[in-house]
Amino acid sequence: MSTSARVRADACPGVFATHDAADGPLARVRLPGGAITAAQFRALTDAADDLGDGALHLTSRGNVQLRGVTRPGLAGRLAAAGLLPSPSHERVRNILASPLSDTAQKLASALDKALCATPELAELPGRFLFAFDGGQGDVAGEGADVCWRDGAVLLAGEDTGLRVTAEHAVGTLISVARAFLRLRGTAWRISELADTTPLIEGVPGETTEPRKFEVKPGLPIGPIGDAIGVAPVFGRVTSAQARKIAKAGNAVVTPWRSILVRGPLEADPGLITDPGLITDPGAPSLGISACIGQPGCAKSLADVRADAARVGRAPRAHFAGCERRCGKPAREHVDVLATEDGYLVDGAFVPVGELARTLAAK
Repeated sequence: MSTSARVRADACPGVFATHDAADGPLARVRLPGGAITAAQFRALTDAADDLGDGALHLTSRGNVQLRGVTRPGLAGRLAAAGLLPSPSHERVRNILASPLSDTAQKLASALDKALCATPELAELPGRFLFAFDGGQGDVAGEGADVCWRDGAVLLAGEDTGLRVTAEHAVGTLISVARAFLRLRGTAWRISELADTTPLIEGVPGETTEPRKFEVKPGLPIGPIGDAIGVAPVFGRVTSAQARKIAKAGNAVVTPWRSILVRGPLEADPGLITDPGLITDPGAPSLGISACIGQPGCAKSLADVRADAARVGRAPRAHFAGCERRCGKPAREHVDVLATEDGYLVDGAFVPVGELARTLAAK
């Protein structure tokens, strides 16, 4: 989208500025780096039970949404749990980090502190996205505006050739964000700027020939050492499942709508056997995602999650109820868009009854 098209106010939901969905107010809780302690997970779960629809909904940016928040008190609960360190910055704390990289996770935490300590950066658009990739190539492919990838500085996914050490990574990303605010005009994302060179002018570091980095799949599903990667069906975590996760230990919510649970597996065997938490990397539905669809969204033309669940096995595909395509993956995927009488699969009309066969052939 061109910058001239950015004429309406930024409507990204947060805790104070919720989105008025068909199933009630939607609040988005930012989790920089996706990191969340067991105590914070319990606090979010209690809030979902007491104030919302009783579930946690994972997003494609490693955040958590609470739906149907019709009762007051959410901000106070989050602040008490350490999940709302700066009310003025709560919508701009959009930071991805490689879940399995201690360096990336530490940098995400440090950037969050620096971001909240910089008053002017509260004016960043709610869509602006930071990322730290520890070299795995996982979050570098998730559409961040500015990403530090094991020394390399990427803008809108493209290597700038600038190289900075981990020690200076946070300062570099803060510098880029400040420069973007000065130059953005009506742009919401760095990709909308005609020239990104001024964003890194004067930033200390070494300069080399830009290169094309390999992008790798996200977090593995299943046991990973003493941890386990679990994928809630359609990113929806019931309160019972969330309590199992919190009982197991601290966690990282990923941008692939999965959760890295860092506790020992024996902490709660029910975590592995719960049918709503996919732990088998070969599960046929693992690559399927979907927006909330009907009845949660008034704009949706179909109950996309029900239709997606009937498909069974499919390549990486995202079901969307309308042309906004909420929650679509940043990476390559099959686009499944609802219409009034069926779906468009990568632009070609397919009746509902033919979805399974069509997607299986992709």
